[in-house]
Amino acid sequence: MTDLPPNAHNQIDNDNVAQELLRKLRQKQGNWVEWGQGCAYLQKAGYSPQAIFEATGFEPSQQNQVIVGSQVYNSLEKEGASQEVLSNYSQRGSDILYELRLLNQQERAAAATLTWQHKLDALEAREVAKAIKDFSRFRELPQGFSNHPGDAVAYQCWKLARQNSDFQVRSRLIAKGLKFAHTQPARQQIEQLLTDFTVVPKKPAPSLPLYRPESEEEMPRLVPVVGELPLTPQDLQAVPLVEEIGPFRMVKFAGEQAWVPLPGWQLVLGAEDPVVILCNSDRLPNQTQNTVEPVMVVIDRAQRRWDAISYFVVNNSGELDFQWFETEPEVPLLGRIIVIVRPKRIVDEEVTKDAWQIDE
Repeated sequence: MTDLPPNAHNQIDNDNVAQELLRKLRQKQGNWVEWGQGCAYLQKAGYSPQAIFEATGFEPSQQNQVIVGSQVYNSLEKEGASQEVLSNYSQRGSDILYELRLLNQQERAAAATLTWQHKLDALEAREVAKAIKDFSRFRELPQGFSNHPGDAVAYQCWKLARQNSDFQVRSRLIAKGLKFAHTQPARQQIEQLLTDFTVVPKKPAPSLPLYRPESEEEMPRLVPVVGELPLTPQDLQAVPLVEEIGPFRMVKFAGEQAWVPLPGWQLVLGAEDPVVILCNSDRLPNQTQNTVEPVMVVIDRAQRRWDAISYFVVNNSGELDFQWFETEPEVPLLGRIIVIVRPKRIVDEEVTKDAWQIDE
């Protein structure tokens, strides 16, 4: 009998666990939190989102939602959220908890309680999360508002109402602010707007530096270098196979290092310390598009001086975040966004690999 190689038993156990998880997902056993944990395990085990979809019927976007939502749910448990909140969100609401992903653990618990109390949907939960995140950046709390998440939403309504001259919009914002205000001083701040019609002009946010390549010439390809002659066959064989990943043709080599090709745009060439952050477009500020797509955010880490026409990367409770600041912020700036690259639109990637089909 041939002995199994080292770690073979562990591999068999992992395969059995993966197959069992695929079966449970396919049969929709358990609640959505367990689905998210199962999808996360499978992806870490090497299953691609597409492979999981084909085996279970869970689309990649749904996998991402339940994975992130389950992580938020786990943070609610760690933070000691009430049993009513946990029970409610264990059965439904992965889309709502997904919108709270950018908040820290304590903020998530408070926001989840607020969304549960007010029976908010995912879109409303996204607005709550943004209000809480923006409010958390104040070194000193605005006059009349506490650090309760309800007051954070109330402050956002108060601020927007003061910037709006349309009576109907202003009235709706005041009503919403009064609905969420948690403390009496916060209610008083908002009630003052019923008699004070002063409009504070809003400074418009700058446009994001989005760019989408349109031609094949704008999509370079990274090729490994063997060296300079004389070379041996061993030198040729030692070069690893380069596999391009995703719509931006990112390349990974041995270890954790990875490179991605960028066209020689002047903004890129002039950057002193450029780095690339990969994310989905819904992580960008001031985005209203319903379609979510992967984007590359190019950051110049050397540009850390604030200006009102740029977006910056900042530390938001231990996670990187992109923000525009109307006035000079009190938080440290980690770099300026110099360009955001969307993937080139390709109707059929297989067709573009055949030159004769392209020529026709």
